[in-house]
Amino acid sequence: MTIILAVATVAITSGQATNIDGYLQTDLKDATIVARIVKGNQKELLKINKDFGQSYRFESSTIYFKEPFKMRAEAHVEETSVVYIINGTDLTIKIPNMKLPKQDLAHAPGRRQTLMDIGILTPSLMSGLLNAEFKRMDRETGDAVFDLTYKPEMNDATRYRVWIDKNKKYIAKREWFNQWTRQLATFYYSKPIEVSGVWLPTHLEVKNADNVVAGITSYESIKVNSGISDSLFISK
Repeated sequence: MTIILAVATVAITSGQATNIDGYLQTDLKDATIVARIVKGNQKELLKINKDFGQSYRFESSTIYFKEPFKMRAEAHVEETSVVYIINGTDLTIKIPNMKLPKQDLAHAPGRRQTLMDIGILTPSLMSGLLNAEFKRMDRETGDAVFDLTYKPEMNDATRYRVWIDKNKKYIAKREWFNQWTRQLATFYYSKPIEVSGVWLPTHLEVKNADNVVAGITSYESIKVNSGISDSLFISK
């Protein structure tokens, strides 16, 4: 009987370890952060892709996330303010004295900024955007390693490999591969803090394919589950 129970326990534990559901931040409903740029090397950022370095031109941005799939970023560069709103698959960019059309990102999943970008996975990401395949438990760190790909109907072969801290449930490392399997960048998330029962990293370092640090971001003034209004994500 003891042997049977031991085998059963191993099987159950193994199942939990290889299922992405065990690494999701289920208690996170909304989050507010200030993203402050510590370093942005435009020459090295350009090696990731032509657009990646644009966000590093803003000294700081206030970003609001709300489940599911709502994001608002407010930033200033020189004397210009920019508001970037994603609500589901709708993207609205607001710049003073410019009238930009709303964009549909239904077939451009890579442009849908989500909590994964700041190092967090939530149930909505896995049910509505991504599939996960367990690869291994990392021997050095103990992190769970998964490959994340977009749902087949999105026709986007972009892939991410993520290392997830099994206790604090944040992404410690993320590799980004484009649709042609070329690795574009590696993201290192660190210095996690617990806010309202949710662990979030507060430091992001991005290296390009040459393994050169291209950008560093600090996440500050973090609030979780503060009850952000849906009206914040409606373009007017």
